[in-house]
Amino acid sequence: APCCDKLYSCRLCHDNSEDHLLDRFKVKEVQCINCEKIQRAQQTCEECSTLFGEYYCSMCHLFDKDKKQYHCENCGICRIGPKEDFFHCLKCNLCLTINLQGKHKDIHTSRIVAHVLPCGHLLHRGYRCPLCMHSALDMTRYWRHLDDEVAHTPMPSEYQNMTVDILCNDCNGKSTVQFHILGMKCNICESYNTAQSGGYRI
Repeated sequence: APCCDKLYSCRLCHDNSEDHLLDRFKVKEVQCINCEKIQRAQQTCEECSTLFGEYYCSMCHLFDKDKKQYHCENCGICRIGPKEDFFHCLKCNLCLTINLQGKHKDIHTSRIVAHVLPCGHLLHRGYRCPLCMHSALDMTRYWRHLDDEVAHTPMPSEYQNMTVDILCNDCNGKSTVQFHILGMKCNICESYNTAQSGGYRI
């Protein structure tokens, strides 16, 4: 690592151990794990011909298994390809699948607000990650609003004692709660981002 003159097997190992981040673009040297020769950053060891990675990017200094990666000059990073399946939209400033070329709405001129998720993807609608279903935003204010809505919306008498098993998408906890048409609140973290996991009981 050029920043602290220490050897690390990867950038993330460095970042987890140090109080600063490694600038991958400034990496100039690597050490072979087999013969221990320190040399300029490259794909193959100049001493013993050990392959450091099936894929090597001389700009990002990324060594990895071959996942059909490519370096996007405009994004400034390596992306998983194959490259021919993607194009870089200069208006959106990101790589998109080729089937969206000329057919997608510019994210910056869309009237629907886009939220940037921790993973860097944009979410135009909804409040939760489409993969893990965790809330992508701080929903506390909305959950309190929903508390008021539930309190002011009594269920018909035949449903008032009905309970249901739920699974919380935020804390992954399981609860048995009173059924309500507006939503079922997790007993553990008080989120309404829940899914029914069992049948109704009266």
